[in-house]
Amino acid sequence: MNKIRVVNNKIIPFISNDVIIENNNITFKENNNYFLRIIIDSDEGIDIDKCVLVTNIINPLLDEANLIEESYILDISSKERGE
Repeated sequence: MNKIRVVNNKIIPFISNDVIIENNNITFKENNNYFLRIIIDSDEGIDIDKCVLVTNIINPLLDEANLIEESYILDISSKERGE
């Protein structure tokens, strides 16, 4: 199972039903920093408060799972920004 699928499986049970995690989560390197970008969407739209809420839920789950060996920056984006 790839890391992105494992990440999604860890996260999804903790996110409210109105938030959708897109399947195109990506890890990339930019200026010697690794990023994990998770793109979220909702029928009601995603505002900054929802991004912060999702970040606060996801961050400890990812830390506990320790799926990504490198140090990385978690980037939660709305679908509108992520596209």
